[in-house]
Amino acid sequence: MATQTKRRRVAGPVGGGDAAPDPVAGFLSWCRQVGLELSPKVRRRGCGQARWGRRPALTCRSSAQVSVSRQGTVAGYGMVARESVQPGELLFAVPRAALLSQHTCSIGGLLERERGALQSQSGWVPLLLALLHELQAPASPWSPYFALWPELGRLEHPMFWPEEERRRLLQGTGVPEAVEKDLANIRSEYYSIVLPFMEAHPDLFSPRVRSLDLYRQLVALVMAYSFQEPLEEEEDEKEPNSPLMVPAADILNHLANHNANLEYSPNCLRMVATQLIPKGHEIFNTYGQMANWQLIHMYGFAEPYPDNTDDTADIQMVTVREAALQGTKVEAERLLLYERWDFLCKLEMVGEEGAFVIGREEVLTEEELTTTLKVLCMPAEEFREFKDQDGWGDNKREEDSLTITNIPKLKASWRQLLRDSVLLTLQTYATDLKSEQDLLSNEVYTRLSWREQQALQVRYGQKMILHQLLELTS
Repeated sequence: MATQTKRRRVAGPVGGGDAAPDPVAGFLSWCRQVGLELSPKVRRRGCGQARWGRRPALTCRSSAQVSVSRQGTVAGYGMVARESVQPGELLFAVPRAALLSQHTCSIGGLLERERGALQSQSGWVPLLLALLHELQAPASPWSPYFALWPELGRLEHPMFWPEEERRRLLQGTGVPEAVEKDLANIRSEYYSIVLPFMEAHPDLFSPRVRSLDLYRQLVALVMAYSFQEPLEEEEDEKEPNSPLMVPAADILNHLANHNANLEYSPNCLRMVATQLIPKGHEIFNTYGQMANWQLIHMYGFAEPYPDNTDDTADIQMVTVREAALQGTKVEAERLLLYERWDFLCKLEMVGEEGAFVIGREEVLTEEELTTTLKVLCMPAEEFREFKDQDGWGDNKREEDSLTITNIPKLKASWRQLLRDSVLLTLQTYATDLKSEQDLLSNEVYTRLSWREQQALQVRYGQKMILHQLLELTS
């Protein structure tokens, strides 16, 4: 199934000029001016809505084998192979001089001098201020790039949905809670750091960009469309690199089963084919190994079941504690269970806001979930010994391995606790699996709104994983 979003594109989201007759042509002309030499075959074709993505896509210097297109892509703009592309073949390379970041923008010097005052939990404030300045600058070098942006007022991230709709469609998925944290952090960051900085420099930020709504929209844009260069292995102790915008990078759409990959080098960023791409096929990058709840949270769309092989379902850690408490009969057992839980907290295996993450084929938090089931289910005397030794070394037995295929072989007490935890998790959703299947298996699905379809895919994928666990623990 194709993924699309209902978006329009505008020129200069905050500027005062009219939209260019052909923003793609203007953008390609700009690419030539700044040294991003695209193939003559890279051109706009067809029509449709735009679907942008984040982090792994790009286009600059391009081989003659690919074209920027709206025709033949899953969602609006995309990149299509005009000739067969072989694995390992360079698709395009973006010179670093074309990147838009806190360092390359026209107020880069000021942002660097004020770096200490601009520190925040997100680490994005300098880039966001760079965007706020460049968006309202009539002669910004990146204006043709902005002309390809989605209309900021029509972004489909759940943070822009009405709260009632967000909770109704995404209850149980973890998305409403994540959005609420985002909105609180954005508001705090804006009023404590961003607005005071703009007011201190009125010559650089016009009144029309001093807006919490605009700032929220740009946060969503950076969340979805920015790149973050990975640290080298020897740099693991350093702070993460600052995010940056890569003009044309957003053109590639996302699939878990992608056929291209982004590589970083000192002078440019290179997009390389990872598998054979037949003529006429769309080129896909990946935004990372992301579950559907993460895709809809950060990008505003989900992959249809069963396409997203990276999909996961969460079991909140406190839900496992609640399930274990259901099995206690007297106060002494409850006190002992809380003692076990506190010890797991000390071991940093659980937390009040943590979750155990279950994929289709593996438990991504295997160590944490294995240790939790073991500690909560072991006999009292064994727990005393375990606690006295601050947890013994890695003596995990094969039958205690928490792989998906090995779950039926777990101890009965482990399976029961896991099963009870899954049942409690399923109760957090507003609908059951049968209701979702009914929506997916008939013509009702086509009459659902875009948001309803995407939310359904998120819920259904999670419930399929949870019901698989029920079968394995029965």
